[in-house]
Amino acid sequence: MPIQTSAKLRMILVLVMSDATIFWYNKRVLVTGHTGFKGGWLTLWLQRLGAQVCGIALPPATTPNLFKLARVAEGIDSHFCDIRDAERLAALVRAFQPEIVLHLAAQPLVRASYREPIETFASNIMGTVHILDALRGLDSVRVALMITTDKVYHNLEHPYPYREDDALGGHDPYSASKAASEIVIASYRDAFLKGQGVAVASARAGNVIGGGDWSEDRLIPDAVRAWQADEVLEIRRPQAIRPWQHVLEPLHGYLTLAEKLWHHPELAGAYNFGPHTHEAATVREVVELARQAYGTGEVRYSDGNSGPHEAGWLALETAKARVALGLQPRWGLAETVTRTMSWYQAQNAGADVRELCLAEILNYLNNNQS
Repeated sequence: MPIQTSAKLRMILVLVMSDATIFWYNKRVLVTGHTGFKGGWLTLWLQRLGAQVCGIALPPATTPNLFKLARVAEGIDSHFCDIRDAERLAALVRAFQPEIVLHLAAQPLVRASYREPIETFASNIMGTVHILDALRGLDSVRVALMITTDKVYHNLEHPYPYREDDALGGHDPYSASKAASEIVIASYRDAFLKGQGVAVASARAGNVIGGGDWSEDRLIPDAVRAWQADEVLEIRRPQAIRPWQHVLEPLHGYLTLAEKLWHHPELAGAYNFGPHTHEAATVREVVELARQAYGTGEVRYSDGNSGPHEAGWLALETAKARVALGLQPRWGLAETVTRTMSWYQAQNAGADVRELCLAEILNYLNNNQS
């Protein structure tokens, strides 16, 4: 779709998001991890909903990055702070007095967790503890949504989607740290925050793709880097199955869940967010869709045995989100991949990244109302 002007996009977004805007307008929302891929998209969305946003995160980890290109810091209260620094983090949280907390900050990469397990456990477990502890005794806060991952489940490699009450676990340090953080979240909810009137939930999203991700060892960013440089894309595990979804799908889920929790705190708990079960697909299928959408690109598939252990089969059961929140995925895998590759091509051609993101949010919302 053609890039809209900022003024026109603002007007259209207000119209199509009128119901959501009524709720989010002027809400004080803390977003941790706003310098990251998902956090950047979420912060842009919240700004257009009229929320007052405070962002807390480390500086962006990649060059290029969505935070800088989309000017995510514009119009928000942005702070660079390590969530492992409990004292400084608590001071920032209490100074802002948030009403809603969306916690995304984490060490998010499986292969990086093998290289840096202590940092991964410290960020993902103790960082979560520090956020939750900063909310104790804070009268302003009513909702805390903690973002974990689909990899929190004890993966048995069976061909069944995981439900929210399945056993937690993790082979690699990333998965284990996120599973442990789920126990921390439940403990703080039951021991402290529920009695304080805070609705606490965790969100477990499937593999997220979309424009603006330049992280290492992620499928689409690796493909974009290779093909833009006219290099061969090396694929380690082409038969691995994952629940792929566009970044706007779980973000819409997070916003919907937070609003529901505000009005119905009894809905607190864990929620899966992902595509329809039949949309889970192999890495090879996603790569071939990406190559078709991109229009070119060489690929070399390995035998799937290289590198450290990673789960071979993973899918999520999302019935709880459908029933309790009324959510249904709107973009199937083919459209998700096509939109993602188009985003990167437009960005590489010089398009304004902030406008690209706002246009994509508008497209999603228009589809969401159909």
